[in-house]
Amino acid sequence: MKSVVRPDVRTGRLVRTMVVSDKPVPMSPTPVVSNAELDAFIDRAAATHEVEGPLVESVIKAESNYNPVAVSPKGAQGLMQLIPSTARRFGVANSFNPEQNIEGGVKYLRYLLDLYHQDYVKAIAAYNAGEGAIAKYGGIPPYRETQNYVTQVAKNLKVARTRAERKVKLAPVQTASIAAYNPIEASVNADGKVYYRTP
Repeated sequence: MKSVVRPDVRTGRLVRTMVVSDKPVPMSPTPVVSNAELDAFIDRAAATHEVEGPLVESVIKAESNYNPVAVSPKGAQGLMQLIPSTARRFGVANSFNPEQNIEGGVKYLRYLLDLYHQDYVKAIAAYNAGEGAIAKYGGIPPYRETQNYVTQVAKNLKVARTRAERKVKLAPVQTASIAAYNPIEASVNADGKVYYRTP
């Protein structure tokens, strides 16, 4: 928006008007984050709000396929596709900031899980269709989009849980192999010779 001063041809007076530019206003750049950083954001938010990490991953996969600048036809934004009113409700200032978006989305999931007494199906359906639709129909509403969404999140959740279980199974093996590692020790004898041995 800019201010323009022009003479009024009838009165001869100068008139100031505000002109709205038709150029798009540049948004602040979206931070580029690595997969490891995204995993850390998910793990931290999930732990803070006591939401299953694989559930968060499953919702992100279904919502945006991990695209931090995704925008739906209904105006939902970012990784967890927060509509602006939901973003404000859960303290998100910039829905395109991956860390803020995940934090807000996980807060919303926690709210829904509490609202529906840990009923994943209702919580996931409400994440897609809104709490009003769940109240109206007493469960998954008869919307094809929401029904497909619940099915997709369930499939994603199964895969994410399997991946998480594999990580847990691999961790002790890696720890055991590190513990079993015996470094070679070097020592210098009184005569100045170096001797190597394993403990």
